[in-house]
Order: sequence, then structure tokens, then C-alpha cells
Amino acid sequence: MQINLDENLGARGRQLLEQAGHDVATVTEQGLTSASDERRIDVCKRESPCLVTLDLDFSNPFLFPPKDDAGIAVIRLPRQPRPDDLFDALQTLVTALANDSIEGTLWSVERGRVRQYLPDEEE
Repeated sequence: MQINLDENLGARGRQLLEQAGHDVATVTEQGLTSASDERRIDVCKRESPCLVTLDLDFSNPFLFPPKDDAGIAVIRLPRQPRPDDLFDALQTLVTALANDSIEGTLWSVERGRVRQYLPDEEE
């Protein structure tokens, strides 16, 4: 799967996703650092990668409807994250991607848990 990885997810996150067989491009590589959310989602739609981000703005399906996307995964961390919380949430994402398709859906990913938003047909 093609993944567009947000700039704040780091080299360790990229390595984990690549080791799982995913084709990963970063926001920085694409020249989208500090780009608007709308610009970033437009690039994802055009190039068909799934967006993986910590940006909670993307967790609003009314602003960013996932039905026309390759998928959006929003990584959610605890209020006081420990050093391995991000890595553990990304490992949860890797496991979920191996078992289910994210295409056209929004996933909220935490350590050990994935919640899926499935858009209604009328949306």
C-alpha cells in the first residue's frame, strides 16, 4: 500500500511501515511541509496514498470525507504519552493494515485499538 506519512511521525515510524511492505513517502519529501490540510489531502487523492498523521483535524469526516480517499489513519496518543506510545500505535496500524482495507475509511488508531469510521452511502 502507498502511504503518505506526516512529517511528525519520524524515521522509526517510516521504517516500521516499510518493513511491513508499504511504499512510504513523507510530507517533507513531497515538499508539503507547512502545506494546508486541504492541499495535503488533495495530493493524497491525486496520488492515491493513504494518509497517516497525528493531525487531529483529519479525524473530522465532515471536513475530510474518507469515502473518496485511499484512507486516512489518525494516530491518537494519550494526553501524557510515553516514549513508546507512538511506536506501539504505529505497530497497531501495521497489524490492522495486514488484516483489513483502509480504503475509503477513516481509522482512529491508538495502542492496541483501531476504531473505523465507515461513511454512509448517502454522504
